[in-house]
Amino acid sequence: MSEFEFDLFVIGAGSGGVRAARMAAAAGMRVAVAEDRYMGGTCVNVGCVPKKLFVYASSYSESFEDSAAYGWRGKTADFDWPILRDNNAAEITRLNGIYRNLLANAGVQVVDGRARVEGRHQVAVDDRVYTAERILVATGSWPYVPEFPGREYAITSNEIFSLETFPRRILVVGGGYIAVEFAGIFAGLGAETHLSYRRDLFLRGFDRDIRKFVRDEIGKKGVQLHFNHRIEAIDKQDDGSLLVRADGGGALAVDTVLYATGRVANTRGLGLEALGVVLHRDGTISVDDNFRTSVPSIYALGDVTGEPQLTPVALAEAMALVKHFQTGKPTEIDYNNIPTAVFCQPNIGTVGLSEEEARDSGISVVVYKSDFKPMRHTVSGRDERTLMKLVVDADTDRVVGVHMVGPDAGEIIQGMAVALKAGATKAVFDQTIGIHPTAAEEFVTMRNPVA
Repeated sequence: MSEFEFDLFVIGAGSGGVRAARMAAAAGMRVAVAEDRYMGGTCVNVGCVPKKLFVYASSYSESFEDSAAYGWRGKTADFDWPILRDNNAAEITRLNGIYRNLLANAGVQVVDGRARVEGRHQVAVDDRVYTAERILVATGSWPYVPEFPGREYAITSNEIFSLETFPRRILVVGGGYIAVEFAGIFAGLGAETHLSYRRDLFLRGFDRDIRKFVRDEIGKKGVQLHFNHRIEAIDKQDDGSLLVRADGGGALAVDTVLYATGRVANTRGLGLEALGVVLHRDGTISVDDNFRTSVPSIYALGDVTGEPQLTPVALAEAMALVKHFQTGKPTEIDYNNIPTAVFCQPNIGTVGLSEEEARDSGISVVVYKSDFKPMRHTVSGRDERTLMKLVVDADTDRVVGVHMVGPDAGEIIQGMAVALKAGATKAVFDQTIGIHPTAAEEFVTMRNPVA
């Protein structure tokens, strides 16, 4: 008999933790999972899933407007925030139950409560101490809000989906994909929407053409952009509104301030430092290529270890780790050419190198671009455009980057990611017959380089 109650004790029932627990149990391991807040993690509860549902909701206003040009008459619609909020909550509750059942059906013991690592093989949850041969930390990340006067009046993505009343005026602070997405959501739902970013252009790390194009497109949709804008304080007014003061003397009155200024590793209170688990300066957990920390019996994966903070990455890491437990062989994950999408409006989809990254790495770059009005808007008359871009290595003809801004960009770029993984060249793209009439066919019909 083993000296431990469990072969694996997972802290955190998010995407990575649940996948690791289920696969380990299926492999015959005795597994427990502890979760104190969100069954299914950030993605299911306050991230990917509800955000995408809210994006769908916010897109209907334009669809109603555009339908008139297609012959639809006499249709009116009013937005009802409680219906969206409550239907979203019901869907999340349904998913919570699915995740719990998946774990139970796999034979995983679910422990409800905040876990703390008490020793190399001990995990405490409330007053109970469990023993395990291996401990996996998969606690994800948490929204970060800097310290400033009035910080307590700001909310984060954790609270935004369950607001009691709809904010008629909202300020979103941040320049990453979460900030840009929520600005589009609330503008589409009818709020007066402001986006504040402390630098000159948001979406740092994305291709610069994409960043500039998105700036122009979301500006058309009514999002009021404030670049080089630094918040100094938030003051609550007698009528309940918030007065946001920025450096330089500017002030803005809104009902809600949403801070989307990044996420930090959710390691507080886990007891890792006391055991000698090494953390990076930003609080993420240091792991080797097999996700093992500086304490041999403790592992970590997903957002809690740093970039890239993406659900599919955590899932891939979980599968690789369990395979490593089974075989003892090194884990194998290729972090190159990971596709991603930003569900701003219009959407961004991207995979591979940006033009700037390609040039900085010494690649002799050839760029192909197409900028056009989507077919549906040739009739609707809406002033919205799509951008597609290929970054090609001139020496090998390999496509090293594919970028898009436009409807369903994420759906289209997923297929492009397969092509890049397979090493497709520009000649292969050129030889591929397009699907007509679609936007996606532009990727195989671009013939003239622009740079």
